[in-house]
Amino acid sequence: MIHFARSLRTKPTEAERRLWGHLRRRQMAGFKFRRQHPIGDFICDFTCLEATVVVELDGSQHVDQDLYDARRDAFMRAKGFRVLRFWNADVLMHMESVLETIFEALHRKQMDGRFD
Repeated sequence: MIHFARSLRTKPTEAERRLWGHLRRRQMAGFKFRRQHPIGDFICDFTCLEATVVVELDGSQHVDQDLYDARRDAFMRAKGFRVLRFWNADVLMHMESVLETIFEALHRKQMDGRFD
C-alpha cells in the first residue's frame, strides 16, 4: 500500500498538482497536509491528520463510482474524518472557492474540538 501511494505522488493530475501547491508546507492556516496518504485500505488524495479532514479530487472516472465512493466516505467518517470531495474542474476553475471550503472545514473541526 505504501509503495502504491508513493508511486501516485510521482504522477499527480493537474488538479492535484495545483491544489498541492496551496496545501503544502502548512500554507493552509498552519495545518499540515499529506498527499496520497493511506488510511485503512484506501489512499486519500490529501489528508490533514490533526484536523481529521480528507480532501478527495474526482475526475470523470468517478461518475460511475458512486457506490465505491460512498463506501470509502463511510469508512473515513467512521474513522472520524470529515471528507471533502471536489471535481477536478472545480479545482482548476474555482480554486478560491475550493480553498475557502477547505479552510472552513479545518476551522470548524478546530471549533468542534474546543466545545466537546
